Amino acid sequence: MVSRLFLVYVIAELAVVVALASTIGLGWTLLLLLVAFAAGLMLAGSQLKLQLTRLRSGLSADQPRLAADTTAVAVGTLLMVVPGLVTSAAGLLLLLPPTRAVVRPVLAAMAVRGIGRRFPLITVATVGADRFDHRARPDYIDGEVINVTEVDPPALPLRPE
Repeated sequence: MVSRLFLVYVIAELAVVVALASTIGLGWTLLLLLVAFAAGLMLAGSQLKLQLTRLRSGLSADQPRLAADTTAVAVGTLLMVVPGLVTSAAGLLLLLPPTRAVVRPVLAAMAVRGIGRRFPLITVATVGADRFDHRARPDYIDGEVINVTEVDPPALPLRPE
């Protein structure tokens, strides 16, 4: 899976660089790559400092938003360090505060799905006799049937005496 993802990354980056080089020239493309890298690192550094300050203060009442923003800044910084125009554009989008508001629900959904995979037995239910309705969802047991066949263990060979 990782090797396929890396192959897709390499093909996408090469396609963008080749298309851009054929459009504006190789020199301008290399200059654009260098400028995007430098500008991204400066933006990443400022956003990272801002997020660390917000995390250290601990006075924020909106902790899930702070966690999602910090995650977006960390991933955006990582994408800015990885060479290429596609990853720089994606990293830049994650570093800008207005676009982080759009990414926040996606990050929350990914986190919930990741937690659900690690802890599949956690369920959410309301407590209270007036709110809990057994008819709302029928009971079911999610399981797997395994056919077990009893087999005698193989006998050990006899030792000559």
